[in-house]
Amino acid sequence: MNLKGLIYQFPKEIKLVIIAFVCTLSIGFYSGISFVRSTTNANPNGIEQRYLGNEEDENATKMMFKKSEGEIMTTIHSHILSLSVIFFLISLLLSTTDIPRKLKLFLMIEPFFSLVFTFGGIYLLWKEIHFMKYVIMISGFFMTVTYTVSIFIILKQALNRSKSNTHLT
Repeated sequence: MNLKGLIYQFPKEIKLVIIAFVCTLSIGFYSGISFVRSTTNANPNGIEQRYLGNEEDENATKMMFKKSEGEIMTTIHSHILSLSVIFFLISLLLSTTDIPRKLKLFLMIEPFFSLVFTFGGIYLLWKEIHFMKYVIMISGFFMTVTYTVSIFIILKQALNRSKSNTHLT
């Protein structure tokens, strides 16, 4: 079954639902990214302090404590479950777009790798493997970029009326 470009053939009502879903989902996704930025200062040391605490830093302006095992497991569990469903749904929508096959496959699969590296990295960082803070930051960056590119493509093609105006390959 060839799904390439099928998004152009969806009825207007389906396209509107897709647009509403992607926009609403993106509000949640980017508010989560904003929360991460504000709690970690978007840097490796902030990531490390978020999960391991900063009790030994006498110059800290805000005291933070190492997360408990329950807190870490709850964070990992809830994020992996919810984000894997989000990325699965985005991948299904992306499969109907008209972009080159290799790019499409990369955008569909990469977020799942980033998800494992990011939240597996959080667990390993919590276990005191300190270099994982860099893995977390890099994989989180890739996860965000692939999500952003994917929703841009989906929205652009859902908003177009015909394939002939936006053929990308």
